[in-house]
Amino acid sequence: MGQSEPALRAGGDTDIAVIGALVADPGRCRILLALDDGRALPATRLAAEAGVSPATASSHLGKLTEGGLLAVEARGRHRYYRLAGPAVARLIEALQQLAPTAPVRSLRQHTRAQALREARTCYDHLAGRLGVELMASMIERGHLTGGDGIFDLARARRDQPVGYGHDVDYTLTASGAELLADLDLHLPARRRPIRYCVDWSEQRHHLAGALGRGLLDRFTQADWIRRTDATRAIRITDLGRQGLHDLLGIDLTSP
Repeated sequence: MGQSEPALRAGGDTDIAVIGALVADPGRCRILLALDDGRALPATRLAAEAGVSPATASSHLGKLTEGGLLAVEARGRHRYYRLAGPAVARLIEALQQLAPTAPVRSLRQHTRAQALREARTCYDHLAGRLGVELMASMIERGHLTGGDGIFDLARARRDQPVGYGHDVDYTLTASGAELLADLDLHLPARRRPIRYCVDWSEQRHHLAGALGRGLLDRFTQADWIRRTDATRAIRITDLGRQGLHDLLGIDLTSP
């Protein structure tokens, strides 16, 4: 009898209903979206983001942490929450692709939606129109090789309309290495240098991996882009628009 018990405890198929229950609450979804830029935020800030009381936010955070979607870290007397990893970010992006568009009932909501589509973070790299234009320009100028940056569902083998891509193997060229040297950008050896995601709003490829993270950090340091407090939207500064144009010929002023 004892020999059969481990097999019985091994479990069957995965229980996706557990995750479904966690993301079924609008407040918990707003918390996940607030953390989808890779930052760690305190419970008070997340309560404001979700539009719930501190007690309700505490309950939501406990469930999300216990369910493996969030990780928590102590900083002095305060606790900060972040997504448990890139897999959770991919889950959020996939849900956004499948979910219906929320109705826009105010100018503020419209402005926010437009800002997210122009430039935003996808966990730890740039996405939206800025993200795909950045990758397209690097391909056009010969800094990247291996693909054309276009997602075509009819030709896709493993790629989906959202999330990390697998069909294309992009490689940094010699001119790409010179570009990174000009930017004083050094990629960590412990991480895959180049990955890509299929951008859910543009349906094209944007850069991920160490290169995607490095460009996000470098552009932030140069004050070409600035994170916003309330959303994942990225604001491109006037300095950044000029710099992106001079560096890669990217012009985000036209539609």
